[in-house]
Amino acid sequence: MSATPQTLTLPAPAKLNRMLHIVGRRPDGYHELQTLFQFIDLCDYLSFTLRQDGIIELTTPIAGVAHDDNLIVRAATLLQQASGTHLGATISIEKRLPMGGGLGGGSSNAATALKGLDRLWQLGLGDTPLAELGLALGADVPVFVRGRSAWAEGVGEKLTPVTLDTPWFVVIHPGISVSTPAIFQDSELTRDSLPITMARALQGGVAEWRNDCEATVKKRYPHIAEALDWLAQHAPSRLTGTGACLFAAFESKEAAQTVAELANRRWQAWVARGLNTSPLQDALGC
Repeated sequence: MSATPQTLTLPAPAKLNRMLHIVGRRPDGYHELQTLFQFIDLCDYLSFTLRQDGIIELTTPIAGVAHDDNLIVRAATLLQQASGTHLGATISIEKRLPMGGGLGGGSSNAATALKGLDRLWQLGLGDTPLAELGLALGADVPVFVRGRSAWAEGVGEKLTPVTLDTPWFVVIHPGISVSTPAIFQDSELTRDSLPITMARALQGGVAEWRNDCEATVKKRYPHIAEALDWLAQHAPSRLTGTGACLFAAFESKEAAQTVAELANRRWQAWVARGLNTSPLQDALGC
């Protein structure tokens, strides 16, 4: 973290869904989930510069996203309104995470904006109020605010911190985008997995973990199915969220790098370390 009283640069890390079960559907159309969130050391980076004029400006626009619709700007504006501060910020982003990849990039950006501006504006709100604000922006924002690996239920907002194994992951992006609404609206999506306890999920371990979205995504997106099948030749592979990214765990960095080098001949691939504490927490000294 580079910081002065006027500027701040912070990471916005990716997450993986180590497992994702869909256990029901609510009357409002949202799905009831059970999932394990884990952070990885693959990050976007946001830089904030204090402004005295109250203006929120994002200087690095994202293609296809209007300035005021960007989750970073929405998070900053929400925090500004909720706190009553008259301060503003100029914000830029170094984008490394793929859009629509299931890695939580937009939600992570929003969480980093909330926590970064809480620090820059010296509001001192803390994680619980910030997580509550973040939930209005997206179901995944609270886990990024709280910054710990977590067992999540509800729409993903009911969080219990957990400690997971921390392997090296190969993460592959097959170069396409997945429509999350289309997956959750698909008539063939599994929505009736039997709920399990957090203890059962942790005791059962990796061998019992699965992603209920995977079959539907593979059917709709043959390129993702191809990548999953390819990666499964090297280690058990799984989708994160609704994709498009997929991952597999390896015991050593060297083993992961070997597979990632092969994957990069066809797709974009990274080697990332599993983490139980978000790099954002570390950067802020939380």
